[in-house]
Amino acid sequence: MKRLTKHYKKMKITFFYTSVLAVIVSAFFLPYLMKLEHTGNNIFTVYLNGIQVGVVGDESEIDAHLRKARTEVASESEELVLIDAQVSTQGREVYFGKVDPEDSITANMEAVLRQCVRQTMRRSYTVKINEFTVNLASSEEVLALLQASVDKYDTDHEYEAVLALDPTRELNVLTAIARNEEETVQEDGKPFPAAGLEAVFEDYSGAKLPVEQMEFKDFELGLKDLHFSDTVEVVEAYLKESELTPLPEAIEMVTKDQEKNKIYEVVPGDTLSGIALENDLTIEKLVAMNESLESENSIIRVGDELIVTVPEPELSVSRVEELYYEEDYEAEIQYIPNDDWYTTEQVTRQEPSAGHRKVVAEVSFKNNAEVERNIIKEEVTYQAVPKIVERGTKIPPTYIKPISGGRLSSGFGRRNAPTRGASTYHKGTDWATPTGTAVMASNAGVVTKAGWGSGYGYVVYIRHADGRETRYAHLSKVLVSAGQSVAQGQKIALSGNTGRSTGPHLHFELLIGGTQVNALNYLN
Repeated sequence: MKRLTKHYKKMKITFFYTSVLAVIVSAFFLPYLMKLEHTGNNIFTVYLNGIQVGVVGDESEIDAHLRKARTEVASESEELVLIDAQVSTQGREVYFGKVDPEDSITANMEAVLRQCVRQTMRRSYTVKINEFTVNLASSEEVLALLQASVDKYDTDHEYEAVLALDPTRELNVLTAIARNEEETVQEDGKPFPAAGLEAVFEDYSGAKLPVEQMEFKDFELGLKDLHFSDTVEVVEAYLKESELTPLPEAIEMVTKDQEKNKIYEVVPGDTLSGIALENDLTIEKLVAMNESLESENSIIRVGDELIVTVPEPELSVSRVEELYYEEDYEAEIQYIPNDDWYTTEQVTRQEPSAGHRKVVAEVSFKNNAEVERNIIKEEVTYQAVPKIVERGTKIPPTYIKPISGGRLSSGFGRRNAPTRGASTYHKGTDWATPTGTAVMASNAGVVTKAGWGSGYGYVVYIRHADGRETRYAHLSKVLVSAGQSVAQGQKIALSGNTGRSTGPHLHFELLIGGTQVNALNYLN
């Protein structure tokens, strides 16, 4: 029994030393098995997007592993890669723990990140033209888009679209210009200046004969200048594939004519129907577009501004062409002033006839619309005979409403007859007003009739200096007599309900050339 006890003690001692030796060997041969300090959670299992990727002894190491893994995944593409990456950890406290090698953790993270790539953002280009934008896949596509706008008007392909840095912008923003293919440009888009003998040679070779000494064959006809009318900004961007526009579609969007609003200023001789026709609109659409117009009969004055639509592409191109043509032409009208006539009076003293001429002109266009035409050389085959017009210079008198207040009860034109025997076409303007309301002369003139006028009841007729006539009817009392001169605004009668009338009112007529017109169009 004593010998057995002694043997047992030897076995315990041997086991202890064996254990110590095993720990020492592990320290050399299992470097990731280590004694950890007793400080709470001291070993951490790491999860990336819910997938276990390794075990670490220090949470601060995780960010370094993730950055390295991201870098490796992103380096496989030249584009911008967006990846979902949510890291979580689960800690526990142990005395001895096994952590994973750094390379193993990074590799595991890379494998998870590759499965979680959300999208790849392509290096692309955004083209901005005024408020319009389009995204293209490359700078080559940007130039192809701009060139398509140039080629629409440059059939000989003399000009090319180029991109240059915009010197007015702090960021790297490119702007588009169109240049002649023989020109070279600096970064800001301006041509390099000639220097030395080259400049002298340019001055010499560019010298031209005075225009008056040139024959028509001496002119170099064709396109002289072309440039974009709109500011084009091009910036680099990273975009999704779905945000890019295919080049053919982008070209159609930018070069196809769209209906755009613009302001038209009324000039002498304009009519609403003429403005509508010139701008390819119906008169109904023109009226609907402009709140200032009530109907197709609305009065327009020189200088009024109206909204019209014009066909224009998103990117407008301006150009100048030198053109030769032959044409019949009209001489400018010659006017003879007559200080005794009103400006509404004129008489043609000589009828015109067209002439014929040969012309070289410099014509400016914006897209397909002519903007300006300057004749450089002209040779008249036979002279045009001008139209000669004698016209008045005196400003015609104005007309005022003949009563104060009153309710417009019947306008000028067709109507339902208010009483039996009354006309269905009303030749005047009626204002309902109580009997005894003061009636005033709409304009200065001479009374030609004052008294009873049958169906009109009591009336007053006044002849004015511009040849027009006003009539005031259904009066209760006449205060002037025939042959009497009256001033504008002078009291000439009191309103009433005499003659063929349905109630107290004033019937007012304005006659031009002996014919009644809508007085409301002439009253101030």
